[in-house]
Amino acid sequence: MEQEGTDVGDLEPAPIVPDYGGACLCNVVPALLDRPDEHRGWFPGPALEADQVVLVALDGLGWEQLEARRHLTPTMNAMEGIPISSVLPTTTATALTSLVTGMTPGEHGVVGYRIHVHGEVLNVLRWSTAAGDARQTIPPQKIQPNLPFFSQRPPVVTRAEFSRTGFTLAHLDGVRFTGYRMASSLVTEVARLTRASEPFVYTYYDGVDKVSHEYGLGEHFDAEVAAADDLVGDILAAVPSGTAVVVVSDHGQVEVGDNVVPLDPEVAMHVSLQSGEGRFRWLHARPGHATALVDACHAAHGAQAWVRTRDQLVDEHWFGPAITAEAVARLGDVALVAREDIAFTEPTDTGPYDLVGRHGSATPAEVFVPLLVGIA
Repeated sequence: MEQEGTDVGDLEPAPIVPDYGGACLCNVVPALLDRPDEHRGWFPGPALEADQVVLVALDGLGWEQLEARRHLTPTMNAMEGIPISSVLPTTTATALTSLVTGMTPGEHGVVGYRIHVHGEVLNVLRWSTAAGDARQTIPPQKIQPNLPFFSQRPPVVTRAEFSRTGFTLAHLDGVRFTGYRMASSLVTEVARLTRASEPFVYTYYDGVDKVSHEYGLGEHFDAEVAAADDLVGDILAAVPSGTAVVVVSDHGQVEVGDNVVPLDPEVAMHVSLQSGEGRFRWLHARPGHATALVDACHAAHGAQAWVRTRDQLVDEHWFGPAITAEAVARLGDVALVAREDIAFTEPTDTGPYDLVGRHGSATPAEVFVPLLVGIA
């Protein structure tokens, strides 16, 4: 399907398509566990030489947000680091899968937070559809069959309540799972594992992202970023001397607040269902309406979003240079990728509270994330 019409935002900044072959989230684990020599040109060197590595994923801390809060983050500010790109869409389900598998979204197939699977929309983080729990009807290991961490089965320290979720089964199948309920226990478990001479430990902390979603990027976010910096400092203090602590994030944030935009009626009339998320909204066309949907999206929303067809995104390598047929089948016909600080609302995309901070799009605030290395 070819794009028709003119993007009224052509003079606006272009979307950022990740450098999937270089300094990208999908190459962090390959650099640490599989092919370090291929990535020495950009990866901070001390981590590649260390005998033990702790990889810390801080959900939701973009490079721009960290740079603006250097005064609150003395530990991370002292670490060697660079900005790298996340993947697209800049959403946790896609990015964490790319991080742990070392694959692009096009390869692993988790191409969004809410993806189209056999006529249903699967919420990947909840692993549910409109009918409820989908772990039996949509087996996680079939949606994402690739084993993480190059099948090395390292210990993973993450929230205890995630132990048997569908998303855990989809992106962390086969690891040695260690659950924690409080941040202090995260540190204690990482220390225990590294003292037991584990060469590689992965740990995940979701506080920054949660606070951003509920409160935005104000004082609550500042306090949580400072707390995350303390957490990194506690890990550095607790692990054996010489251990490399590598900090990375899955995506950044923008503050959207009440700036939610419904589909224009001239667009909605051509749509059968929606998937994706507020800042990377997939529209699935009614039969025979694909061309009309593209034109309507450009006319109604071209000033607010990058309007791209599925074929354009595939051809422009938004999901990596290669994409499987299974992954393509999970995409919609047209994507509205927000370039302003807005979200495209959709009635079935709900949660326990209204989201203030959001992510998913291809702006610098969302795409660029920190890669930091400190040596204990």
